[in-house]
Amino acid sequence: MNPFKKIYIRTTGYSYTNMGRLFLRLFVGIMMMQFGVRQLMNFDQTVGSFPDFLGIPSDIGLILMIIIEIGCSFFIMCGFLTRLMSLFPLLAMTCAEAYLLSSDTTSSYMLTWDKLGYLPVMFIGIYFFIILVGPGKISVDYFLSLHFIHSDNHSESELEEV
Repeated sequence: MNPFKKIYIRTTGYSYTNMGRLFLRLFVGIMMMQFGVRQLMNFDQTVGSFPDFLGIPSDIGLILMIIIEIGCSFFIMCGFLTRLMSLFPLLAMTCAEAYLLSSDTTSSYMLTWDKLGYLPVMFIGIYFFIILVGPGKISVDYFLSLHFIHSDNHSESELEEV
């Protein structure tokens, strides 16, 4: 077989889904965590500009966001309770998007790529994808599932059915 065909088959025929899920978990975790760390380091300045939303005072809302951004990101990066830990940032980004669209003077259909409204939507899409596909085999969740299956004397094929 000629080298071009080998390269083509290797790049199109093989799927690295577990590595892709690991990369996506690490990417979104690092990206979200840096927001939380930045807010934590500048808490005094940030709390004054953080909005009151859904009846939650700005200081409590900011603390909740920091916990979500740092804590959930850490769990997602490790792949522990991944689907559950993805729900909180998904809801937080949904609230952020709703706030941005309701407080922006520009109509939502007039948003351009450089407006803030696209950042929460990007995170919403990533977290929704993680909830759908799960953490993959390179995660604490997968290894715990293997442990539970083996401790109950079941086969690993049951894990593939889930």
